[in-house]
Amino acid sequence: MDLEQSTLVTLIRALPQTSHREVRKFLASPFFTTRDDMIPLFEQIANHPVTDKSSLWTDLYPDHPFDDQQLRLLMSYLHKLLETYVSLSEWASDDVHQCVLLAVGYRKRGMNTVRSGASTCRETAARAIVEKRGISYCPSSADGREVALQTVQNPADAASFQEMVHQFDAAYLSGRLRLICMAYAQRQVYHTSLESLDVAEVVSMAERAEWDETPAVVLYLACYRMLRDPVQIRFFHAFTSLLERHREAFEQEEIRGLYQQAINYCVRRLNSGDDQFFREVLRLYQSGLANGYLLEQGILSRFAYHNIVAAALHAGELEWVNHFIHDAKGLLERKYRESSFSFNLARLEYHRKRFDAVLELLQKANYRDPLLNLAARTLLLKTWYESGETELLQSHLDAMRNYIQRKRVIGYHKENYLNIVRYTDRLLRVNTRDAKGINALKKAILEEGVLTERDWFLTCLEEFY
Repeated sequence: MDLEQSTLVTLIRALPQTSHREVRKFLASPFFTTRDDMIPLFEQIANHPVTDKSSLWTDLYPDHPFDDQQLRLLMSYLHKLLETYVSLSEWASDDVHQCVLLAVGYRKRGMNTVRSGASTCRETAARAIVEKRGISYCPSSADGREVALQTVQNPADAASFQEMVHQFDAAYLSGRLRLICMAYAQRQVYHTSLESLDVAEVVSMAERAEWDETPAVVLYLACYRMLRDPVQIRFFHAFTSLLERHREAFEQEEIRGLYQQAINYCVRRLNSGDDQFFREVLRLYQSGLANGYLLEQGILSRFAYHNIVAAALHAGELEWVNHFIHDAKGLLERKYRESSFSFNLARLEYHRKRFDAVLELLQKANYRDPLLNLAARTLLLKTWYESGETELLQSHLDAMRNYIQRKRVIGYHKENYLNIVRYTDRLLRVNTRDAKGINALKKAILEEGVLTERDWFLTCLEEFY
């Protein structure tokens, strides 16, 4: 078995470099383990490729014969510790559930009325977070045992019980609407059914006037309407308006998901040819960047980096995107940093018509990812064409075609890039004085089902008229 595919190695590879120092402190804490062999094992896996067990054992214990059972026990123990670390990291970032568990812990110990100043402050902060969403602070929403405790202690307090019912309903509606929105988004890709979600019943309940001032309900309801009826742009604007107004009422992970719903909506509109959404998606990206919603554990995904640059270039924000390309470089994962930076800087230079700079950036970079490699080759193709280097371009087309056939680029991507090569070849061969031939090529480009560079080809043909 390739150890790189094991659950332990996969987990360690998933931990960002920025957290490794914290992980080492965790593994050194006697509260969690008194073993002194966990850090060396973690360091060895985190900093080196792991091919097989015997090599790993030799790196750790060069003077001891290989012991498969002992190594498996060590790896299992480290895996459990790291899972504890991940769980505690999530717990530490969630003030609301910390306070819920603290309240449960106090009551279990008979300390219902005794709270430290620090715990009271934390509970007040958690209460403020939840109440912003329109759901009153209620530990019972996370732990049903609290309901029983409160009912036993205050059996005659009907108002308190009714308030808890209202809080449960708000939390239920918010959660169900969130799942419905996720299902609608999933249906865009996998065409899944919504029948089992009781959408009409949930939405009917959420549309009652009693929830009009509850952000956790109205925001997801607006998101649902946007996804249900994407043709009506007013639903998109209603959702994004509420998103901006209530964003501080949600924790980062949840608000990140809501921003992604709006961004994905814009992408679908752009894919259908609605270019006005370049501005809309750029506005969302800029807001998400400014508030840290696009980062996960301090990392900006390379896909978001590429998409932000594309949106800004289409919107004509060349000065802004120049700063972004440089400023956000350090937020990318180290292994993708240089390739993503050089490619996107080349895209900017292409828009500035600085073709020498484009060629220099693209030719010195190493694009291991096949799709990024093909995107870079396409940009190089356009640069050769616009520079009038037809001989170099013809050689480039042959090499690009061979690369596509050699690499396992499947489905949509393979068809798209082969079409780009094919239509570029036709563009080079068309007689610029043959209006009939030009019109036939234009018709074929317009009718082609998969062609991401359609607008570029049409622009090139315009020069022949």
